Amino acid sequence: MELNIPDIPRVYTAISEWLSCMIYILMMHKKGDKLKRICIYIGMLFIQIVWLVVSSRFNIVLWIPSMVVAVFLMFLFIDLSCHISHKDSAYFTIRAFVLAELMASFEWQIFCFFFAKAKIPKVNEILLLVTIYGAISVMVYMLEKQQMPSDMHLGIAKKELISAITIGIAIFAVSNISYIYSDTPFSATYPMDVLIIRTLVDIGGFAVLYTHYVICCQNRAWREVEALKSVLQNQYVQYRLSRESINLINQKYHDLKHQIQVLRNEPDPDKKDKYLDEMEDAIKTYEAQYKTGNVVLDTVITSKALYCQKHSITFTCVADGTLLSNMDVMDLCSVFGNALDNAIEYERRIPDKQKRLIHLSVSRQKNFVLCKFENYFEGKGNLKFENGLPRTTKPDVAYHGYGLKSIKQVAAGYGGSVTVKTTDDWFELRVLLPINT
Repeated sequence: MELNIPDIPRVYTAISEWLSCMIYILMMHKKGDKLKRICIYIGMLFIQIVWLVVSSRFNIVLWIPSMVVAVFLMFLFIDLSCHISHKDSAYFTIRAFVLAELMASFEWQIFCFFFAKAKIPKVNEILLLVTIYGAISVMVYMLEKQQMPSDMHLGIAKKELISAITIGIAIFAVSNISYIYSDTPFSATYPMDVLIIRTLVDIGGFAVLYTHYVICCQNRAWREVEALKSVLQNQYVQYRLSRESINLINQKYHDLKHQIQVLRNEPDPDKKDKYLDEMEDAIKTYEAQYKTGNVVLDTVITSKALYCQKHSITFTCVADGTLLSNMDVMDLCSVFGNALDNAIEYERRIPDKQKRLIHLSVSRQKNFVLCKFENYFEGKGNLKFENGLPRTTKPDVAYHGYGLKSIKQVAAGYGGSVTVKTTDDWFELRVLLPINT
C-alpha cells in the first residue's frame, strides 16, 4: 500500500546531491583549469536537476533504476573533477549520496513540521533551504577535512569499497521503504513519522559511514608506515650486500698487484696483451669506488656508481662524507639509496645514452649540510606536485612514491627539509640537514 505524503521536491534533492559532491570535491586536488572546473560544476548541477525532475514522472517500477542513474551522475561529477582513483571516486560518491539523503530529508522535515499547513512566501522557503543546506555543508566539510589525508588520496581498497556500497544500499533501503510499503516491520503509517524515520536512519547511516571512513584513513596510514619501513629496511639490506661486494672488489685489487708481477715475466706478447686487457676491465670496476670519508656513504655511492657504469649512465660525485658522520646508518642509506635509485630508474628510460647523466654533491652551506641530487630530465611539463613532492608517474599511486616520502621523513627527523625543482633539462632534489655542533 502506497502512502500519500508530501514528497521532497526533486529540485531540492538534486541540489543536495550536487552540494554533497562539492563538499568532497573542494577538499581534493582538482582537474583542469578554473574555467573548465566552473563549467563542469554548472553543467553537472543542470544535468542533475533535469534528470531528477524528468525521472519523477516515471512509473514506481523505474524508481530504483532512476536513482542508480542519479548516483552514477554523482560519481561522474566527482571523477571528472578530482585527481583521484576511480575507487576513491566511487567511495566518496557513496558517502556523498548518503549525505545528500540526510540533507534533503532533514530540511524537508523541518519545513513540513513548521510550514506544511501554513503557506509561506517562496522566498522564505528558499531561505530555509539555503540556511539548512549551508549549515550542514559547513559542518560536514569541517568534520571531513580533519580526516582527509595530506596528499588527498585515500587509496581505498576493494573490500573497503564493497563494504561502503553495502552500507549505503542498506541505509537507502531502510530510510525509503515507507514511501513504497507501509505494512513492513520497518515502515511507518503516518506522513511525519515517515520523514522522521528517514532522517534518523540517514543520520545514523552517515555516522556509520564516517566511522568507516576514519577506519579506512587509519588503515591507509598503517599501510604507509609499513611501506616506509620496508623502503628503509630494503636500502639497509642493499647497503650490507654492497659492502660485501666491495670487499670482494678490494680483494681483487690486491690480487691484481700480484698478477702484475707475474706479467712482467711473461715472454709471449699476445698473452701479455690479453692479460693487460683483463686487468684494465678489472681496474675500471675498482675506479668506481668513492672515498668520501664516510664508510657507509662510500658503500652506497659505489654500489650505485657500479650500476650506472653497467647501464651506460654517466655518474659524477663530489661529496664530503665527514659532514654526515652523525647520521644513523639506516637513515643515510634511505636518503642516498632512494634518491639515487629514483634518478637511475628515470635515466634508464632515456633512449639517448649520451643524455643519461646523474650528479651528486654533498657540501657545507653555513650551518647546514646540502645533499644535492641532479639528473637529466625531459618531463618537466608532465610533473605534478603534492605537498612539495612530485607525484609518482606509476599507475598505482597507493603503492608507489614512498621513496621521496621516506627521504622527507628522515630529513624531518633531523630538523631538515627536502625541496624538489626542475630547471631547464634538470631534475634537482635538495636535502638540507642542520650540522650538530
